Amino acid sequence: MTTANPATTAITAPCPPADGRTRDGVHDRIRDLLADHWPVLPALAAVVLLCVPAAPGPGGGGGGVHVTPADAASAVLVLCCAVLALRTRTRPLDRTAVVVLAAPVAALAAATVASHDTASGLAGFARLLQILVLVPAALVIVLRSRRHARLLAACLVGVALVQGAVGVHQYLTGTGASYQGQDVRAVGTFGPLDIMGMSSTVSCGIVIALAAGLAPPPGAPRWLRPAALSTAAALLVPLALSFSRGAWIATAAAGTAVLFLAGARSALRTLALLVAAGVVLVGGAGVGSDLVAERASSITDVTDAPDQSVTDRYTMWAAAVEMWREDPVTGVGPKGFPEHRDTHASLALSSASDTAGAGQDFHRQPLLSPHNMYLLVLAEQGLVGVTAVVGGWAALLVLGVRRLRRARAADRGTGPGGTGRGADRGVDCGLVAVGLLVLNCVDFLYADIGGPSTVLTAVEFGLTAWWALAPAAVAGEPAGAHAGERAGEYSVKGAGR
Repeated sequence: MTTANPATTAITAPCPPADGRTRDGVHDRIRDLLADHWPVLPALAAVVLLCVPAAPGPGGGGGGVHVTPADAASAVLVLCCAVLALRTRTRPLDRTAVVVLAAPVAALAAATVASHDTASGLAGFARLLQILVLVPAALVIVLRSRRHARLLAACLVGVALVQGAVGVHQYLTGTGASYQGQDVRAVGTFGPLDIMGMSSTVSCGIVIALAAGLAPPPGAPRWLRPAALSTAAALLVPLALSFSRGAWIATAAAGTAVLFLAGARSALRTLALLVAAGVVLVGGAGVGSDLVAERASSITDVTDAPDQSVTDRYTMWAAAVEMWREDPVTGVGPKGFPEHRDTHASLALSSASDTAGAGQDFHRQPLLSPHNMYLLVLAEQGLVGVTAVVGGWAALLVLGVRRLRRARAADRGTGPGGTGRGADRGVDCGLVAVGLLVLNCVDFLYADIGGPSTVLTAVEFGLTAWWALAPAAVAGEPAGAHAGERAGEYSVKGAGR
């Protein structure tokens, strides 16, 4: 019998990894992570691709079809959702979710059938279906845990920081969109044709960071709260430099709602911190203070001495109401506003706005929508459409707030199934969901969907719908509400395996 040389054996034998894990163990962990997160990857990709610089193309709510990389990723998300539903062979949505999400489909279909221009109506139907129904429904299905929702929310904050940094750089270097003869308006990578893109993205990041700072999840590191609140305060700078009055008002309303829902004590402390940060960053540091102050003061002048942009908006609002009066039930059809605008608008309408800067030449951007989502839906889809769409948002708000209150009660140990502090009830997720819904509902008073940033709106509605409509144990109610599901995550039979 030959005895092996110990020295030779020590040299030739493979050495285990320093952390004690075998290579197969690492592979298994990667495989498990992909199996757990693969449905969410297209949603993350759609958010990240919002940072791709926008190519020149039609904008506005009634413009032509312009498919962006984020749109393509959202289509992949919907496809993955369909594959997941087929593989599991289960009903992915309960009755309430089906009613809330399917009502706009019926209204959109009725308006499209009655449209004056069927081809344009079909294009508008597909776009609205994508933003208001398909992507939100897909996120309700693929977000299988609060961990998934937090990952998506963190991705939104990351994109807001990137866009905000680009916007601040544009202001400081004079490479932004044109504003009062100066190329200083912060628009991020969205360009001057989607003037609301960066402000909408930054507003979303502020709401999410504020919610995370007010109600960090149990077990979160101690640095999360100050980091989140500091992020929300820092994002106030690019929001101010966007010079978007509507975004300022919407962010203030959403932030107030989040502060109120988080509790009075946290609200007062955080509000004082944010006000102080805003004074230091915008006022004390002089970051665009003169232009911001002038823009802010113009909010109170929109009725007494409106500028041309306000005059155009009021004129288009009146035109939208006139369109609705002609077709009160189903409206003029999706994407029908541009075709009927001139026959209903007064001579005060300039019909186009001047855009320039941010790497693009001077361009006259046609005014293809009333810049009010409610009036746009009313004009193009009539009472049927506005009832279904706005009614769905109202249902999401009621269901979301009710679930948030139950989660907070359970977190304090005062509600059914409450176990006191330490259990993850997803209060932060609820604050994010309700805050984003309030943000969009207020912002829609001054804006509508359209442009490269539209997918962001769909993702925000998806997070809201997930919180309001997903199974109780997923969103934050006591795990006992749905037998067989463990708190914080529900498993789809066979999914990702």
